[in-house]
Amino acid sequence: MADDFAAIRVRAEQHGLFETNILHARLSDAEPMTVALEAAIRAHRDAEPGIERSNVGGWHSKTDMLDWGGPAAAKLADLSVKLAKRMSNFSAGEPEWSVRMWANVSPPGALNMSHAHPGVLWAAVYYIACGEASAGGELYLEDPRFPVPQMTIPGFRAIGADGAPQDVEHRIAPSRGDLVLFPAWMRHGVRPYRGSGERISIAMNLSVR
Repeated sequence: MADDFAAIRVRAEQHGLFETNILHARLSDAEPMTVALEAAIRAHRDAEPGIERSNVGGWHSKTDMLDWGGPAAAKLADLSVKLAKRMSNFSAGEPEWSVRMWANVSPPGALNMSHAHPGVLWAAVYYIACGEASAGGELYLEDPRFPVPQMTIPGFRAIGADGAPQDVEHRIAPSRGDLVLFPAWMRHGVRPYRGSGERISIAMNLSVR
């Protein structure tokens, strides 16, 4: 009976569906803006104790940096919204955008726990000081599809369209002047930094109404 099926052949085409768009931008001619942002952050850190959110160690400002960050913060917010618009489509016409912005200053050993930003459309991070290369401190983005199969079959990985097992997270090692945008519902965090000096970044929530 098995020989009756010997002629069966399979032709299959694998499709990658439902893209999760991540934008990693490298700004040119942005050094004056970056210098101004760093000066504003350091001055504000000296005046404000900061708050605790996802950060473990380090200084996390309130989400009001547009009030004290000066023209450089306003410029960064405008650039971020322009990039977010490139990745967005609204059937009812262009909405009004709003930005909440805050700063993080992270010494060696500091990290940010895995978290998401509920009720927000896009999240963004701008990097001012990144410390030593290959010393940790990477931004990581978690694959939202994997928690369920991992609970039943630890170690499971789906094969991607490139033929390789898909990772459960994607890491980005940033450089000064990098701007990263990603969906705010995506869980993300920052790995511990093992180098010397401080790492400085600015995080943003980009919303519409």
